[in-house]
Amino acid sequence: MTTSAVVLNVAALTDIGLTRAMNEDSVLAASPVFLVADGMGGHDAGDKASAAVVAAFAPLVGTEVTTAEIGAALARANETVEAIASQHSRGAGSTLAAVALVEHDGTPHWLVFNVGDSRVYRLFANELDQLTVDHSLGQELVDAGEMRREDLAGFAQRNVITRAIGASDNIADSWLVPVIDGERLLLCSDGLSGEVGDESIRATLTMAGRPETAAAALVRRAKQSGGRDNITVIIIDVVSGGLRGGSLDSTDSRRSMSIHTETMLEGTTVPARGRR
Repeated sequence: MTTSAVVLNVAALTDIGLTRAMNEDSVLAASPVFLVADGMGGHDAGDKASAAVVAAFAPLVGTEVTTAEIGAALARANETVEAIASQHSRGAGSTLAAVALVEHDGTPHWLVFNVGDSRVYRLFANELDQLTVDHSLGQELVDAGEMRREDLAGFAQRNVITRAIGASDNIADSWLVPVIDGERLLLCSDGLSGEVGDESIRATLTMAGRPETAAAALVRRAKQSGGRDNITVIIIDVVSGGLRGGSLDSTDSRRSMSIHTETMLEGTTVPARGRR
């Protein structure tokens, strides 16, 4: 079974929010690559940084991609954003949260990867899992047992990230996750996750109908909660071509994520993780 057999319904939406002067987010939503990039660096830098990330991956649209090609695109993005940063006194950088359809062991998989605090979620059987792990000061404190996850939303330094495209630490973490019929993926910048809690995200993704309806509802919720940042979302529904979701209970599907070892784009192997 090849990735070309996977049928998807996709919607993408980006919004400036209620307080920012410009939108520094960029989005690419064209099979087999889907990504959200959140630029940093202010006027005339952050928007260029996130756009450079999209431009680095754009040549992969409409092709059968490999992990090596994804790694090469990441390298191009880093090189370009570093050049942009060198031209601005405040520097520049970008987060990245992405999924790419790849073939692994003869079946379609998502290559999930991220740098920074933009996120990828997966909704299946009414359960929401965060597939990526934030590269942020807050997440490091949670991992160290010094902060509860539920306290992250109120953490004063929640926007401090520890990795970024174009920064000295720009390593992407990545996971291989089987494509499953009936699943819904959400990619988002922290303009959504910083304003709307996971339970509200889960409820919206569950209750909303088509991807474009769900995307609009999530952006609306983020703005109702303050809209203090740019808000970008991609919603991907797997219609067919993956594993049959009806034949897997939620425990089996979670195990398939956790036991698949993952090749980081430099070639190091790490265990896949999902956070609910």
